[in-house]
Amino acid sequence: MNSRRVRLTVTLLAAAGLVLTACTNPGDSGSSAAPTGTTGGDGQVVKSQAPGAGEGCTLEKNGAQKLDLKTAVVGFSQSEPDTAAFRAAETASIKQAAEQLGVKQLLVTNANNELPKQIADIQDLLNQGAQFLIVAPVNSDGLDPALAAAKAKGVPVLTIDRKVTNTPCTDYVAFLGSDFYEQGKRAADAMNKATGGTGKVAILLGSSGNNVTDNRNAGFKDQLKQYPGLQIVAEQTGNFAREKGQQVAEQLLQANSEITAIYAHNDEMGLGAVTAVTATGKKPGEDVKIVSIDGTRNAVQAIVDGQINAVIESNPRFGPLAFETAQKFYNGEAIPENVIIEDDEYNKDNAAQNLGNAF
Repeated sequence: MNSRRVRLTVTLLAAAGLVLTACTNPGDSGSSAAPTGTTGGDGQVVKSQAPGAGEGCTLEKNGAQKLDLKTAVVGFSQSEPDTAAFRAAETASIKQAAEQLGVKQLLVTNANNELPKQIADIQDLLNQGAQFLIVAPVNSDGLDPALAAAKAKGVPVLTIDRKVTNTPCTDYVAFLGSDFYEQGKRAADAMNKATGGTGKVAILLGSSGNNVTDNRNAGFKDQLKQYPGLQIVAEQTGNFAREKGQQVAEQLLQANSEITAIYAHNDEMGLGAVTAVTATGKKPGEDVKIVSIDGTRNAVQAIVDGQINAVIESNPRFGPLAFETAQKFYNGEAIPENVIIEDDEYNKDNAAQNLGNAF
């Protein structure tokens, strides 16, 4: 049975009430606790949960009032343009889950990757009467004014995908997302396999100021210590964008002709690297190995086409899990500080058969 079927089975068991719980912290890949099976959308399964201080956040601890989501106004603040496949899938998942639950009104904004705009967006959502907020933060730091405004109005905030540095339960209810450190470690393992353990590696970093970039880089570098034949020769931010990733990759390849492998913190930059390598006259996936993170359809297709060697999944379909978490919160249940989902992997052995699972 392949991993997708296993995950679907676990999700169905969870729907029937057969849920296991486990505790860990984001980035703690050493936990041997059993996976948690809870719904998350299209195979998104909870891997582990960390209760945090006080054994999780409750309605009483947060100071919020009980709310029926079906009669509520819910706001969703997206961080980046939906031109990026990850964000498009994430937004679509939130909208679909809200519709399926029967939420009275869902208000959606997009910060266009600008922190000041996201702060203004959240304040605008509050002014429009949002009673519960789901936020995909632009950065881990800097949302203080928006979170403070939500707290002042007694509006709980659930964060997804990127973790903020504010106080859980006080400033926000919980974080739903991937183990980004583990993703980085798995990317290093995939790079070792793709290169045969020898190579000069360039890293295309994500945007600065968020835990995704920091942890994906730390996990990769720490795991690379096990592979002395792989040497990092350059790293520069591509800001999670394809065009910027292509531009940076071109510069790095020109300045470092010895580069034989590229690790991109997301698929958009990985696809930009494919174009950059091709422009040098070399073959991406052969002359220059490429490993990235996300699981977009274009990137998985690039594996099938032999241009990318592996993609570590980062599942963006948070809608069902976000609203399930919100429902539990309003039912009086304690919500773990960190709810970490399980991510898959695409490589040359499974990309073709699993292309339909990509987003």
